[in-house]
Amino acid sequence: MPVLVMKFGGTSVANLDRIRRAAKRVGVEVAKGYDVIVIVSAMSGKTNELVGWVNETSPLYDAREYDAIVSSGENVTAGLMALTLQEMDIPARSWQGWQVPVKTTSAHASARIEEIPAENIAGKFAQGMKVAVVAGFQGISPEGRITTLGRGGSDTTAVAFAAAFGAERCDIYTDVDGVYTTDPRISSKARKLDKIAFEEMLELASLGAKVLQTRSVELAMRYKVKLRVLSSFEEQSDAAGTLVCDEEEVMENRPVSGIAYSRDEAKMTLVSVADRPGIAAAIFGPLSEAGINVDMIIQNIAEDGRTDMTFSCPTDQVARAKKAMEEAKSSGDINYHDLIADTDVAKISAVGIGMRSQSGVAATMFKTLSDEGINIKVIATSEIKISVLIDRKYMELAVQALHDAFELEKAG
Repeated sequence: MPVLVMKFGGTSVANLDRIRRAAKRVGVEVAKGYDVIVIVSAMSGKTNELVGWVNETSPLYDAREYDAIVSSGENVTAGLMALTLQEMDIPARSWQGWQVPVKTTSAHASARIEEIPAENIAGKFAQGMKVAVVAGFQGISPEGRITTLGRGGSDTTAVAFAAAFGAERCDIYTDVDGVYTTDPRISSKARKLDKIAFEEMLELASLGAKVLQTRSVELAMRYKVKLRVLSSFEEQSDAAGTLVCDEEEVMENRPVSGIAYSRDEAKMTLVSVADRPGIAAAIFGPLSEAGINVDMIIQNIAEDGRTDMTFSCPTDQVARAKKAMEEAKSSGDINYHDLIADTDVAKISAVGIGMRSQSGVAATMFKTLSDEGINIKVIATSEIKISVLIDRKYMELAVQALHDAFELEKAG
């Protein structure tokens, strides 16, 4: 039988009624002749609750115990989904990550999937099971400990299963009906895209778009997994949602496809650092070892052999970044006068594969922000994106103005 992977996010399984609604969608695909692998997230809000309990118990927690706790939400959903399907007379069984097994690295709270052997689940399909309900977001380390894949990791689980089983398609069900040109909650002119290139989706996901987790898009691009984003709250049709696919399949030809934002950004500046060979490695080595996700980096012009080094990172990593820098300073690896953290900034990004061949995107972006009186603190670019850090209070204004400036409400 052909295999289909269906992933349901937290809002799609938030309560028993929504689990039943999701199960009916699974039943439709089973009736078409598919063997279905269902990947489930924890019920909406449950992971946040579990993380809150961990932080309250131990602010500098043991990551192994963190994983043991926060992975439990998906186990509950998987069991409830399997029971619901059984009540519909559909042969189903729940699987936790270690039972498959989903083999991962040992990096607790941010593990990477290394292998998903297909034998166990394929064997059960051969025996008549129609649906394998797998707890997303989790796996097992070489040491035999439960691991988790980071927030949004159920998307990665789904794409990895689609690749491992050669699935016909991987459908990601969420609370939005596809990928939009920007967040519809910020701009009423946001338009749903029928198709978007893997590269564009990868940039949007890494820059703050919450629709798909970055690593899930990386995997889909690498293994050519046909990926579809759909709403679990709307009537299903084969043309619904947004297809994430190869660049060649995208018909629209415009320089910018979407505007992304991230409100949880911080700008950190090391004041008066020695300007010498190897100083960047001395700073960013310890940050990397501490698991800090550094994005933008700026080094000021040196004066009298000293310089300032500025970088951005998520706000929830500021404390760890400070600790890493203080330890590096105390060990003599680096010497700086002060460490200033600005946690009141936001990152705004314009993304589009059309930037490769069309000029003027940066000029339009900077003029638009200037016309709105918005000061740019940091700029970073790649082949298909331009990102800026601005004061957070201007975030929504910037998104709306840029969406208008690039006329994203119009189809290409």
